[in-house]
Amino acid sequence: MLDEITTIRRRFARHGTLDGCIDEAFVAMRGLGYEALIYDYTPVPYDLDGSIMIPSMLKLRNIDDDMYDYWCDRGYFRIDPVQLVAAHSSRPFAWNYDDGADTEIRALLNETTEPVARYLRERDLTRGVTIPIHMPRGGYATVTGVRFGAGEDVPRDPGSIAQFGLLAHVFHDAAYAYYNRSALSPRLPALTERERECLRHSAHGLSAKEIARVIGRSVPTVVMHLTAAARKLGARNRTQAVVRAAHFRLLDN
Repeated sequence: MLDEITTIRRRFARHGTLDGCIDEAFVAMRGLGYEALIYDYTPVPYDLDGSIMIPSMLKLRNIDDDMYDYWCDRGYFRIDPVQLVAAHSSRPFAWNYDDGADTEIRALLNETTEPVARYLRERDLTRGVTIPIHMPRGGYATVTGVRFGAGEDVPRDPGSIAQFGLLAHVFHDAAYAYYNRSALSPRLPALTERERECLRHSAHGLSAKEIARVIGRSVPTVVMHLTAAARKLGARNRTQAVVRAAHFRLLDN
């Protein structure tokens, strides 16, 4: 097992970009019988209202680019049955949108999720396996392998899914190393480093005057940074701004 992990890691290590890692993962997944790849990541799985967070990153291979528009801009990600299952589970699972298919998503196929099911059926993206990845500090990702067309031949035996799961986790570890250095635009408020610094001090109970003393700036400047951060976060006051920034992990060093 360790030799296998080392071999897979070496394959990803030779790429110097996020997209290079994803391309390598797609090649490896095709060797396991999958025809398309979906990879998403967000620093936090849930929005403030409890709904699933629209991902900061959604990468596709061998799938129409319009899926990004539907899932991210139109919000299909929030009602995607596969994502609804994955957000509450750390266990890999097979799924199938074919009529009568008995998989993890069956109970979630209803009027609310019908737009997602219709989109996938129209494009023959009806069956696959998803690996949920819940990171220790709250980050969340899924790696999904898709097979085209109707049928029951999605790998569901423990051995096949375990092999795919190993590949998915090693791939994500490699891809995550490039996430913060990528040119992607996360769907989270873009706070400046000074705004984050002032919020971190505020989270520890410091007043604007005390923060000004710590960072060597004037009180009006500190107030300006805190006000700007609250506006970007849609917060009514400083306390709510701190809570929202902490929820979205914007205060992490």
